[in-house]
Amino acid sequence: MDISSILQGGYQHPLSRSWQARRQLTKGMLMYPIFITDVPDANVEIKSLPGQRRWGVNRIEEFLAPLVKKGLSSVILFGVPVNAVKDGRGTLADDPNGPVILAIKKIRELFPSIYIACDVCLCEYTDHGHCGYLNADGTIHTEPSVARIAEVALNYAKAGAHCVAPSDMMDGRIKSIKRSLIDAGYGNRCTLMSYSAKFASALYGPFRDAAGSAPAFGDRKCYQLPPTAKGLARRAIQRDVGEGADIIMVKPALPYLDIIADAAELASDHPLACYQVSGEFATIHAGAAAGIYDLRTMAFESVESMLRAGATLVLTYFTPDFLDWLSE
Repeated sequence: MDISSILQGGYQHPLSRSWQARRQLTKGMLMYPIFITDVPDANVEIKSLPGQRRWGVNRIEEFLAPLVKKGLSSVILFGVPVNAVKDGRGTLADDPNGPVILAIKKIRELFPSIYIACDVCLCEYTDHGHCGYLNADGTIHTEPSVARIAEVALNYAKAGAHCVAPSDMMDGRIKSIKRSLIDAGYGNRCTLMSYSAKFASALYGPFRDAAGSAPAFGDRKCYQLPPTAKGLARRAIQRDVGEGADIIMVKPALPYLDIIADAAELASDHPLACYQVSGEFATIHAGAAAGIYDLRTMAFESVESMLRAGATLVLTYFTPDFLDWLSE
């Protein structure tokens, strides 16, 4: 054989195989999405998301303490109002006595080392289930929607969130949030992580079950990106960089590895997040339960593909598992 034909000498040992990676998965790369409900003592199984639960504020310590001991470093909070009455403006989103703001304060008190991100959207809190204010014909009224999203983000920052992460996909919301944070003195105290390339995916089903955020009518295809829209995704990434995003995110992850790679090119000086969404997580579990592959092996393969594409931060429901696996 020619000298240039021989590659296996470089990966014949487990250690040398690990050196072939440009980036190794570490615990600090993992952000755990958690659901906080307005039932203070809740501990409710989410059947469509294996191993995941809705938690009440009074149960946060028992839930997070074992994970913190294992190396959990960051979470992203999703509020799940169960008992409160929803309205057209999503008043519950930043209710001082609502689940997200109470959870921010509780986690800051109990676990000061934990980095707290908050999803910023209105769909869980509006009576129509859409991510903003609506016109009379049911379409999104962008300007007041953006203003309301910015208001919610600022109130999370004031409550102590380290990071606000708008997922609504309204045009101009990054600039509006950044301006609000700066004007209120939080511009250099709170990170802005944008769901820049969030696609209208079939993989959100279990999440909508968990968060109770399915739209009451229609869909979100007019503001989430079409799955075929590579060019739109690139434009959205560039726009959000220009409007002041500190971190860029792609969602979902596995079907959009090309978009993660594009984001790594277009926002090369920014941290790059991707969200391994509920449907991805549930699908991997279903395949493992059917005996198609080993759960752990497939979980690593899926997340390592995201790192290979360029991600530096992964939001995943596998976080508790990885905390164990990466300790072995």
